[in-house]
Amino acid sequence: MHAGTATASVAAAALLGAGTLLLSGTTADAPGRDAGAADRPVAAAGVRTVSDGSGPRTDDPLVIAHRGASAYAPENTLAAVDKADDLGFDWVENDVQLSRDGVPVVVHDTSLKRTTDAEEIFPDRAPWAVKDFTAAEIARLDAGSWFGPGHAGARVPTLQQYLVRIGRNHQNLLLEIKSPEVYPGIEQATLRVLRQEGWLDREHVRSRLVIQSFGAGSVRKVHEQHPDVITGFLGAPAVAALPSYAEFTDQINPAYASVTSAYVAAVHALKGPHDKRLQVSAWTVDDAEHAVRMAGYGVDGIITNAPDVVREATD
Repeated sequence: MHAGTATASVAAAALLGAGTLLLSGTTADAPGRDAGAADRPVAAAGVRTVSDGSGPRTDDPLVIAHRGASAYAPENTLAAVDKADDLGFDWVENDVQLSRDGVPVVVHDTSLKRTTDAEEIFPDRAPWAVKDFTAAEIARLDAGSWFGPGHAGARVPTLQQYLVRIGRNHQNLLLEIKSPEVYPGIEQATLRVLRQEGWLDREHVRSRLVIQSFGAGSVRKVHEQHPDVITGFLGAPAVAALPSYAEFTDQINPAYASVTSAYVAAVHALKGPHDKRLQVSAWTVDDAEHAVRMAGYGVDGIITNAPDVVREATD
């Protein structure tokens, strides 16, 4: 999703407001995690569930660390994943694109210019599009100095490296397929790596993995290629169009500014391809006021750069 690094006010709020951090996950005894999470059934869309899924949500919305805890570490890096883990958050979101040689890499922008030193290392390669660089070339880039000197030397991880790290941390993944129109075959390439790393087994597809995209066609391809995988569509389709989306997606994930309680209710009124109620995760919410508003609207998840701020606000 498009969202900048959290402002200084968000960081200040995090310092002032961070308290006990509770979030469902797979490591029940980790500090700050929800001790009952390991025994709680997981909803089809990878967020907290209540009763049979047919009534209103009574649990707090799941908090998902956007590009890792990207208010505090460079986005989409292993450092951001580790920071989310340190804060006690099990769900992280990332963005996947393809290198020139077809390797899925974890980076948000279709250009490497903003979050790496590609312009310095490869001055003659403007506009520094991800698709024009091999995985080996991307691995040379510094993806942390732009965020702060303490993160100099951080790298753009491959999806394989990213999965190894979140697996080690016992974290779960909301994976965004980025700009699928630029990368023919990205769905198959992404699923291949997920399969190789054990992320398409029953445990993962049931409760630890969601694949989403702004491209409805891309979401449909994932559903067709691996029907067991939970999928999400990024955006807010018209209410009249929601039944057609429910044929291939389990989540409708809109920008928070477009969310209303009526829209959430309309989404919840439908069941997705796994015969579970469609769910809603709103993005990108970095302040307490909007977090409380989203929770009041009944969203199932909140995607945020500052997960501790949101968790504190919605607990």
